[in-house]
Amino acid sequence: MTAALRLQGVSKSFGGLKVIDDVGFEVPVGSRTALIGPNGAGKSTVFNLVSGVYPIDAGRIEVLGQDITHHSITDRVRLGIARSFQNIRLMPHLSTLENVMLGEHHRSHALQWVSGAKATARAREALEAAGLGTYPGQVVADLPYGIQKRIEVVRALMAQPRVLLLDEPAAGLNEVETAELRRLLEQVSATGITLVVVEHDMPFVRELCNHVVVLNFGRKIFEGTPEAVHRDPAVLEAYLGTPGETGPGEGGSA
Repeated sequence: MTAALRLQGVSKSFGGLKVIDDVGFEVPVGSRTALIGPNGAGKSTVFNLVSGVYPIDAGRIEVLGQDITHHSITDRVRLGIARSFQNIRLMPHLSTLENVMLGEHHRSHALQWVSGAKATARAREALEAAGLGTYPGQVVADLPYGIQKRIEVVRALMAQPRVLLLDEPAAGLNEVETAELRRLLEQVSATGITLVVVEHDMPFVRELCNHVVVLNFGRKIFEGTPEAVHRDPAVLEAYLGTPGETGPGEGGSA
């Protein structure tokens, strides 16, 4: 079966430091995959390699069976990859509606501003579907952090992705905001979009995800189910802690 995302022997160094070392894993189509591990494990670097921010030094990256190893960022967006970032990258001076419309702009071939009644209607529909229909005219900078996080997801969805990469989407959210975000992502997943989530909030991972990949020091040390990851000795030692210890799974932020 064709994987939504496949990495084969991917390596990346910065200067003399190898931050990704012969990493390979597959993200099943339609899955909700978590990419977890300690700080500095290489998770965000993997996202940057997949989305084209950095070129890889060795290996191969495929999306839905297509080799994208040497594709531009723009081509990767057109082929179905969209992402959010660890730090919110909305335009704070623009309205919610304008920020969401930027997501469609990134997908257009001519890279021109998408305007007109149809584009506006699509953006409004996306906000309504995400439970954010009451905020279209409000300036993003005036909205709560949790709302901004969900707006960023909607903006990424406007690129019509087949694979959506989310870098720490629950970071900084309270319990209520985290639950609202999880419901939104479950709704997104139900449409057939494959999710890949970098996250330290292990309760969030357990409730949302059905597939887990663990990195440590730039190498993959585990791939399997959320249930199995808590029994894996290498993962317990590197990240989750031994039974009885307080680790990321108990609310810590490693």
